[in-house]
Amino acid sequence: MQRPEAGSVVVGVDTHKEVHVAAVVDHDGNLLDESSFPTTRQGYRMLERWAESFGPICRVGIECSGSYGSGLMRHLLKSGIEVLEVTYPDKSVRHKRGKDDFIDAEMAAEAAFTGNRTVTPKTRDGMVEALRMLHKTRQTAVRSRRIALQMINGQIVSAPEELRDQLRGMTRMQLIRHLVATRPDKTAFRTPDGAARISLKHLAKRYVELDDEVSELDDAIAAILADLAPKLTALPCVGPQTASQLMITVGDNPGRIKSEASFAMLCGVAPIPVSTGMKPRHRLNRGGDRAANSAIHIIAVGRLRTDERTRAFVDRKMSEGHTKTEAIRCLKRYIAREVYYVIKEQNRSINSA
Repeated sequence: MQRPEAGSVVVGVDTHKEVHVAAVVDHDGNLLDESSFPTTRQGYRMLERWAESFGPICRVGIECSGSYGSGLMRHLLKSGIEVLEVTYPDKSVRHKRGKDDFIDAEMAAEAAFTGNRTVTPKTRDGMVEALRMLHKTRQTAVRSRRIALQMINGQIVSAPEELRDQLRGMTRMQLIRHLVATRPDKTAFRTPDGAARISLKHLAKRYVELDDEVSELDDAIAAILADLAPKLTALPCVGPQTASQLMITVGDNPGRIKSEASFAMLCGVAPIPVSTGMKPRHRLNRGGDRAANSAIHIIAVGRLRTDERTRAFVDRKMSEGHTKTEAIRCLKRYIAREVYYVIKEQNRSINSA
């Protein structure tokens, strides 16, 4: 990390929902001042002017740049100021120094000054951010749809025998269509049979509404991926949801990930050495973005089922003495490399267009 020039300052910001707390350090790392500002556009301008009163801003370290700090980050980037995302400090440091908003802002400024505990944040200003919003909304709709179906099945199990006999043996969609088409007596809610029929009708309607919502979101996601990542979705066993998650993990500024090894570490598929004595070996990485790790795992499982080359690769690794888990770990590492270079090529093509 480049040392700030003489006269310039580095800012650290501890973000919250209603108020941001900022601290300024000079080019030698000495604390100059601390203050708090509202989380509004006017507050962002006030924070910038306050920091500039001590000298030119070299860079700003922000905690939670993807949530509470996203508005401030976008404002600073538009002003041409370098922004770093500051990760949480080590527990031992927190234990020694204590915790309040001003201490957190000071530690964020120190981290931005030294470059420790910092990463380049996602800009969140392009189609990937739109994709993230749609993808997250779809996830909650799918989850709610599954809960509605579970409740339908649970209600049927405990329903009166006459009603249960009518619904037994139906497939899922036959059951949903039948329940939506029923017209229960709305005045019979005081009896178990009437209440069961009313609740099943409502649950089935909820399921259908959520199913329509998922389909609508799938169309929007597919349209974005067709513009943003056609080469990624063309890879074997890479579906719209896995492609969406991988693009979300990379963000709108994939240049922040400097190498395929960094991308593998970000996705939690980089091998962790656990060698001892004369026996070298590696284990699975439990860190990184677990949603991206899950997406790569889904791709690996799909290829194991359908791709001969993938099966041959895993068989060769197992013949070399690896367990199946270790062989799949190696496979996921290769998939991460393939995905990284496809995304990098796509970004180059988009920027040159």
